[in-house]
Amino acid sequence: MGMVLLIVLVVVGLVVMGMYNGLIAKKNQVENAFASIDTMLKKRYDLIPNLVASVQQYMQHEQKTLVGLTEMRARAVSGGLSPQETAELDQKITKTLGGIMVAVENYPDLKANQNFLQLQAALNETEEQISAARRAYNASVVDYNNAIEMFPTSIMAGMMNYQRKVVFTAAEAERGNVNVKELFKK
Repeated sequence: MGMVLLIVLVVVGLVVMGMYNGLIAKKNQVENAFASIDTMLKKRYDLIPNLVASVQQYMQHEQKTLVGLTEMRARAVSGGLSPQETAELDQKITKTLGGIMVAVENYPDLKANQNFLQLQAALNETEEQISAARRAYNASVVDYNNAIEMFPTSIMAGMMNYQRKVVFTAAEAERGNVNVKELFKK
């Protein structure tokens, strides 16, 4: 009887240890994936001053947009933002950068400038890397959220005070259909 009880206790202990270690691994995976996004965003933030400097002399009418972009970059690199605040600021910067790239179409000299073209290519590559990092982060968050909400790991997650994480989502404006007619008017 004593041996059976010991075996049951060992099995229960191993199951609890497995759940605990699994939750820790998932939490760390989310943090690692967010660090990847952070790294890519830092790369983007490093490119923004070069973009502003490159387009500033051409885009006199877009000065307000350029100043706003510079202010958002300063807020982003100041640190201390939560993942939710980072996601919201990322959406604003993405929208602003998109607006600048559309406005560039009105400046043929700028579009032909070699430095600007190289910078635009670097920004495009960085945006693709940010997108890939967001997908990896979201996959990690879904895995983590599933683990903390499903039985029996939900019990362990509750004892560890683990909370749901928020996924990166598209801005509301990006979810709508593209108005192709408007694109051809520009």
